[in-house]
Amino acid sequence: MRDIIVAAAVAFVLSMLGTPLAIRLFSRRGYGQNIREEGPSGHHEKRGTPTMGGTVLVIAALIGFTCSHLATWTPPTASALLVLFLMTGLATVGFLDDFIKIYKQRSLGLRSGAKALGQLVVGAVFAVLVVRFPNSYAITPAETRLSFLRDFGPSVGIVIFTIWVLIMIVGFSNAVNLTDGLDGLASGATGVVLAAYVLIGNWQLRNSCLNQLGPNCYWVRDPLDLAVVAAAVLGGLFGFLWWNAPPAKIFMGDTGSLALGGVLAGLAITTRTQFLLFILAGLCVIITASVIIQVGFFKMTGRRVFRMAPLQHHFELAGWAETTIVVRFWLIAALCAAAGLGLFYVEWMPKT
Repeated sequence: MRDIIVAAAVAFVLSMLGTPLAIRLFSRRGYGQNIREEGPSGHHEKRGTPTMGGTVLVIAALIGFTCSHLATWTPPTASALLVLFLMTGLATVGFLDDFIKIYKQRSLGLRSGAKALGQLVVGAVFAVLVVRFPNSYAITPAETRLSFLRDFGPSVGIVIFTIWVLIMIVGFSNAVNLTDGLDGLASGATGVVLAAYVLIGNWQLRNSCLNQLGPNCYWVRDPLDLAVVAAAVLGGLFGFLWWNAPPAKIFMGDTGSLALGGVLAGLAITTRTQFLLFILAGLCVIITASVIIQVGFFKMTGRRVFRMAPLQHHFELAGWAETTIVVRFWLIAALCAAAGLGLFYVEWMPKT
């Protein structure tokens, strides 16, 4: 537990104090957000707000995680390092995207093909490495099986597993990116999912098959360190949210949103809760689905289902205040996370 507290506290303090420094630095250098002309008119006043705030979040999380291991004098585990690699790799892709937007003064950064390629390369390295590094019990950070509350069914093979991992990584990194359309929305929505993974990691540790065999025990390689990763990112996210809450003083940019999506996918894969993530991060899934529906329906019929996609912009154009949308979507995100945790714990409920 001390590992978790130290990681979250250090990351929170660094993010809380570091973000205003980043705001001043980025403002002096003119690293401001460009706004799409076709977007909601209320967003035009946000033009010039510093972006790339996700760099502070990621650095704070990495330092928080490191300090937690220095405090307990324990080495980091393979599972945690792989998830942090995934976060940092996707943050790098997002940083390049953000920097090109700023440098070329346009609302689009990396070309879609280059951005997708970067995500796929980082994801492929993670997918290959995550089924390696067995511990003394021959348990690897992930297995070539699908999972919901735990692994189920036979192995799907390394090729299909790699494709599935890439779908999860690209899908959720883009899902968080689509959710990051209003001040504080993505920060709050991903924060509740990270909090859920702190609880899941703790529960898996307490009921690990390595400690005591039982009918519902978990064969997870490093549950405590995965909870520490979730806590470190959550602490950094809370410190960032102080400055990102409406009206935002800084945006996380693709640097932050791709990194956060990668962390969620990485935690789901290494805690063996892949399909559960679709419930825990239900708001991000709903928002992504709204874009798919909008694009698909428009291509088939030439008409739109929503006033604008992603979904949060539909409600903006319907006249809802930005803070109203953010708070209500936070509530939906919290309900999804609570539903996911309820399903996770349901198999432990006494049978009557």
